[in-house]
Amino acid sequence: MSAVQGLSVVCEKKCFIGFDLGTSGARISVIEKDDSSSNQVYKELHSDAVLYKEYDDPTAWNEAIDKLLIETPDELLSTTKAICVSGTSASCLLVDKISGKPTRGLKAKMYNYDITQETDVSIDKHITPTAGIQAKEWIEKYAPKNHVTRGNTSALSKLLHYHASHPIQSNEKLAHQSEYVANTFFLAEPKKCGAGLDKNTRHYVSDWHNILKLGYDVQKLEYPSWMKECFEDIGINMNSVLPDVVAPGQEIGSISKSVAEKYGICKDAVIVGGTTDSNAAFIAAAAANEMPKYGTAVTSLGSTLAIKMLSKTPVEDSARGVYSHRFPDLCCGGSSTDDDEKDTDLWLVGGASNVGCAILRKEEFSNDELVQLSKDMDVSSDSYLSYYPLLKKGERFPIADSEKMPCLEPKSEDRQEYLKGILQGIARVEVTGFEVFDELGAVPSFPDVVMTAGGGSKNEKWSQMRERMLRESKSEGSNNVKVLRAEYAEASFGAAILAASSFT
Repeated sequence: MSAVQGLSVVCEKKCFIGFDLGTSGARISVIEKDDSSSNQVYKELHSDAVLYKEYDDPTAWNEAIDKLLIETPDELLSTTKAICVSGTSASCLLVDKISGKPTRGLKAKMYNYDITQETDVSIDKHITPTAGIQAKEWIEKYAPKNHVTRGNTSALSKLLHYHASHPIQSNEKLAHQSEYVANTFFLAEPKKCGAGLDKNTRHYVSDWHNILKLGYDVQKLEYPSWMKECFEDIGINMNSVLPDVVAPGQEIGSISKSVAEKYGICKDAVIVGGTTDSNAAFIAAAAANEMPKYGTAVTSLGSTLAIKMLSKTPVEDSARGVYSHRFPDLCCGGSSTDDDEKDTDLWLVGGASNVGCAILRKEEFSNDELVQLSKDMDVSSDSYLSYYPLLKKGERFPIADSEKMPCLEPKSEDRQEYLKGILQGIARVEVTGFEVFDELGAVPSFPDVVMTAGGGSKNEKWSQMRERMLRESKSEGSNNVKVLRAEYAEASFGAAILAASSFT
């Protein structure tokens, strides 16, 4: 087991665990709340990661959780009070209500599973060539215009894809990645006594974040009437197949006795509603050291670009790749102390572009070259180069355009100027994204602080460029925006904060 300093002190405090099920592996964060601070400050006591054998194998997810817990210090597990799991968005599968085992194949339909392209029988043993076409027809008939479920990779598209291949049976339940692990690994097994339909049945509970792309109305907190009409017309028992829904961080059940005993976890530990990996990363970056306020944004500069901003109002437009998650006030309810805003809901407005740092590798910039070229780069003014640095055709945000083409012409012979043009092109997409939030009605209209996560956050010159370009935006309130590097950015850390929020 890994060593952690000051364990004699740690044992006297409550610990909280967050897991993130990523695209290549799983990560754990164990945190405690710093009670000596007047702000909401969390301290990470332990972190570790393992790789999957296969990223879409549910058995591999649970095996990864097992390995991470085995390597976690006993002193932390014995004082753990709550556990939260985050997973990739819209990754889901059908499971048996009693056993919890997948019913259609050995693998799940992951975040990038496109119902119009996939034919893998290991994912769906009943799959038919026309299932994707049929599912799309149902979506187009019932889902509102520009609704998030209309995407080929939405959770609702996948559920209807299952049904189009073979009618969903009475013993089948839909489970997202995070709730599958929460239920099959951590929660107490269903009681074998009693009578009726609930006898021996596992109760799967989803959360506001994972459930969004299934069609759940996060404003009214209910499954919408158009979904009910769709399910009734095509023969799906809605009450049977869909999970219950709670707020992220809300208690959903107690840890099973067998799991508590096997790993030495406190027997009173609870499992709380989960979240998606990108929302967990926002919480990690924005809520680790203080309660985030409206207008707090997080930009992730990884292989691709993703931005999120905390808003008083939800905005949505699938044609621009924009959607809003209802945000729990358990972990950041201090977003406003004004009396007239105490009852205002929290919304996390977001979008993800296909531009990002992956283009730098394609253009053969080494780490050393990036450092050297950025060191004395003049970022006080724009480059004459106007690029849209996509890896390949197709864009998701700030406009959803499958025909959008990359633009890296004219290609400068000056490597520094070429790099500046690429960085500027990515930054321009970021600025445009926040401007789109403004156009759609986000409140405030523009962020006042942008926390930066991902590999791109290490480039100080790029941060200075982005801050200047954001301040030059014509959106109201852009003049004083600050760009800062996030101290924490791991989704597991954000999930742990959600776990802690149930005790705040």
